[in-house]
Amino acid sequence: MKTPLQIAVTGAAGQISYALLFRLAAGELAGIDQPVVLRLLEVPEAVAALQGVVMELADCASPVLAGVVVTDDPQIAFQDADLAFLIGAKPRTAGMERRDLLQINAEAFALQGRALNTAAKRDVKVLVVGNPANTNALITLSNAPEISPRNFSSMARLDHNRALSLLATHTGHPVSEVSRVAIWGNHSPTQYPDLHHALVAGRPALEKVELAWYRDVFIPTVQQRGSTIIETRGRSSAGSAAHAALHHMRSWLAGTPENDWVSMGVYSDGSYGIREGLVYSFPVVTADGDYRIVQDLPLDDFDLERMRANEAELLAERDMVRHLLRS
Repeated sequence: MKTPLQIAVTGAAGQISYALLFRLAAGELAGIDQPVVLRLLEVPEAVAALQGVVMELADCASPVLAGVVVTDDPQIAFQDADLAFLIGAKPRTAGMERRDLLQINAEAFALQGRALNTAAKRDVKVLVVGNPANTNALITLSNAPEISPRNFSSMARLDHNRALSLLATHTGHPVSEVSRVAIWGNHSPTQYPDLHHALVAGRPALEKVELAWYRDVFIPTVQQRGSTIIETRGRSSAGSAAHAALHHMRSWLAGTPENDWVSMGVYSDGSYGIREGLVYSFPVVTADGDYRIVQDLPLDDFDLERMRANEAELLAERDMVRHLLRS
């Protein structure tokens, strides 16, 4: 039998985790021949509810699930972790600003970064889902100086999937025929969903859609999708967020398809003139458990204006939490 993957999940009693855990236990991440141990972290007052989730996991009788650890101590949750899904965060509700979320959640991610630094494996892969995800990822990696910044990412895959689906629906093609969509920047209403390099059935996407639809409908629809779901459902995205988190990590581990890419929030190396050291969403290709930012994509003034707006927003967020960042 293979050595089990140690997978830490924070906010494990929450809605996103509930939608994710059973898929991890079923082998959807690394395959049905790869056992996993789920290391579940919750705040003390939610541990009792989490025990009910553990009962349900046991009732699935999954041959993949090699064990479950339940704790309110991040040191225990991250012990020897191979992978970590940092989902636990206060969710955004109607009328809540990103600044509010940042102030509420920032301290928790600093604490988790320190715990990862002392407890997790040095090659752990950490995906930050809890919002504001980009800046929470920056806080986390800053507080884990013994782990490479390349081992941390924030989730842009939900935005990427939303863009794929909307383009596919509008053009009348299946999602499987859409490729090379890119999400640049922040997981916020400022994000830039880019179709300038996208393909639909092998043809440039912008040959199949009107420019006015792209700029006036597609971009704001993707940007505001999270808010629209909150207004419609009364809660933030859960099932689609869990699906995106699973596929983000799977792409990171298993690689991207040939001639396509995915969008990931990664530690900027200065590509495309974006300030080094921010966690910024770029189009990336992945292979052998690593990623590479796609280089040399032609950009026009329309692209650059939106990319710079994201950079400015992330710089402002960084300044708000500078007291939590290790130099």
